[in-house]
Amino acid sequence: MNGYITFLFSSSIGKKLLMAVTGLCLIGFLAMHLLGNTMAYAGATAFNDYAKKLHSLEPYFTVFNIGLLTIGLVHILIGVILFFENLRARPRKYEVFKNPGGMTFGSRTMPYTGILILIFVIMHLLKFTFVDKSVIPIYQQMAATFANPGWVLMYVVAMVIVAFHISHGFWSLFQTFGINHPRYTPLIMRLGLVVTLVIGIGFGILPVYLLIIA
Repeated sequence: MNGYITFLFSSSIGKKLLMAVTGLCLIGFLAMHLLGNTMAYAGATAFNDYAKKLHSLEPYFTVFNIGLLTIGLVHILIGVILFFENLRARPRKYEVFKNPGGMTFGSRTMPYTGILILIFVIMHLLKFTFVDKSVIPIYQQMAATFANPGWVLMYVVAMVIVAFHISHGFWSLFQTFGINHPRYTPLIMRLGLVVTLVIGIGFGILPVYLLIIA
């Protein structure tokens, strides 16, 4: 067991596998979170009842959050390690940048979009998670926040950044798993585009909706 853990954290292949597995878990969480957010379109009562139902599932909800936090921290840690390993492997920037086959804007900006997403997640948690919901329910807190166009713009921009991050991450995790075949790769890339658009637009449109109806 110790040897397997050492392999995951010390070898290049192991670290990439950890990035792929944790990334897939985080995408799965985003899909579930997005599904839950759709309750907001049913109105304040429906969304607040949904939020209360989640928190009534203690201690399972706490265990889930601890697991999610662990996955997120591992993803960040391995991402930072791989970033600096890549810097050491290429200490000098290329004099002329040439775009190799398959390199995209999403792949070139992964470390930077990752940092911006981390900042956004911290702001999101402080704004909507670590707050007292006993006096003002969460739906009313969201509606008040997104009545401000500045907050709406920030969230929409953040979702564009998330979409760019996922656009490369979704495809690369299948590459890490060794799923690379002329027959399947185009399908995976199309599926990745669908996942990217659904998550990016799905999360980005809710603040706009609340701005309009607030």
